[in-house]
Amino acid sequence: MKILSVVGARPQFVKVAPIDEELKKRGHEHIIVHTGQHYDYELSKAFFEQLSIPEPDYNLEVGSGTHAHQTGMMLTSLGDTIAEEKPDLVLIYGDTNSTLAGALAAVKLLIPSGHIEAGYRSFDMTMPEEINRIVADKICQLHFAPTETAVKNLKNEGINTDGIFLSGDIMAETLLKNLDKAKNSDVLEKLNLKPESYIVMTLHRQENTDDPRRLKRIFTGLASTPLPIIFPCHPRTEKRLSDFKTLEKAHYDPEKLIIIKPLPYLDFIKLEMESFFVITDSGGVQEESLVLGKPCVTLRYNTERVETIEAGINELAGADPQLISEALNRAYKKAEKKIESKIPLHWDTQVSKRIVDTIENKTDISESLKIPDSF
Repeated sequence: MKILSVVGARPQFVKVAPIDEELKKRGHEHIIVHTGQHYDYELSKAFFEQLSIPEPDYNLEVGSGTHAHQTGMMLTSLGDTIAEEKPDLVLIYGDTNSTLAGALAAVKLLIPSGHIEAGYRSFDMTMPEEINRIVADKICQLHFAPTETAVKNLKNEGINTDGIFLSGDIMAETLLKNLDKAKNSDVLEKLNLKPESYIVMTLHRQENTDDPRRLKRIFTGLASTPLPIIFPCHPRTEKRLSDFKTLEKAHYDPEKLIIIKPLPYLDFIKLEMESFFVITDSGGVQEESLVLGKPCVTLRYNTERVETIEAGINELAGADPQLISEALNRAYKKAEKKIESKIPLHWDTQVSKRIVDTIENKTDISESLKIPDSF
């Protein structure tokens, strides 16, 4: 069977790694198409090398741009690539513009597609990621849901139950399989850090970084941090901080915030593992904090990763300085107490196996998942 995976952002490289390993182990042909949505070549290369993913078969080099421009460029190139390769199934991952473009390109060519991480919902239609998730799930045929809540969301939207499968969280599998490797990272030595002496933060979502007032309010709240914050900073976020003069306006103590370049996967996991707790606006980092047992403060007013909230490990603080300050204090106390949290069903090292088992059980995938002519 020929499977084509569409990836384009670093979280998707993390998700495709165990799928590639499982497909190759069973003798399937696996074509990897990198859209170039994240276009830092060296960092992308580091992710592929650390996770033992082969070089992509195609790199479309789409680069940056508005959501409409980026998605349109991807759709054009993906259409040509998928038409040339004629795969039995296209796999898409997560909720990026690459996810949406991959689903659209496949359905236009009447080729079945499967969505890994299907069914996550924030119920916030101002988020580009939410639109990508909903549209992709509507036009895919196989839905690999990471949680029981995601399964319910898909059923509530009228998705065909024959195509919904509770696979578990693919990010959790990659994390669990790479913990031993991450322990060998020397990133703490390079940054002169001691375990549990710092907080690690990621911040990249456009609703946070593109609004100068909101960005200032976030850093005003973060100024009450009980420990130094190590901040691997996305280049776009770094530019916004500079353009808006955010740190000066928020009266932020520079000794409390250590901005560093984005890190390769294993180094970042090591940084998370040894942190006291985590601050983020990333869905994947929320998941990782749950698996690692690290309290998390999420700089959003909603989340599609509701299991992290229900487990008591994660708290939403939005962009409100007071809420952020209070959440930091609570996270500190949780970290002191070493509170254990319940890991959702199937967040283990068998997620890729369940996904590939499901694909193989569709003996004639093109026929059994045939898109109606009236679509």
